Amino acid sequence: MPTTTTAPPVTAGSVTDDCCGIGVDGGLTREAAETSAALLKAVADPVRLQLLSAIRATADGEACVCDLTPVVGLSQPTVSHHLKVLVEAGLLEREKRGTWAWFRLVPARLDDVTAIFR
Repeated sequence: MPTTTTAPPVTAGSVTDDCCGIGVDGGLTREAAETSAALLKAVADPVRLQLLSAIRATADGEACVCDLTPVVGLSQPTVSHHLKVLVEAGLLEREKRGTWAWFRLVPARLDDVTAIFR
């Protein structure tokens, strides 16, 4: 009489050796993935990448919004919107000097972007 075996039930998030045997386990938690996605969303815009690059390329690592508008060829309100998104994501710090806003990179936060892919 042939014997039959039943595989253990597979539940969401479990890993079994029955498939390809590569043992996929770990990686980002849902919370970490959502946090990382929000950060990547902030930099996933060509204008924002240009702004980050332009600020990084300055001698002092900071730039005034008035100097950034010609770099990207957009109006000051549009550039300010993009800078606000980068500040809210923690990638830039904003400092008001007189009537102008100055922006500088937050190196630790940029490290968080690269850490996503390590």
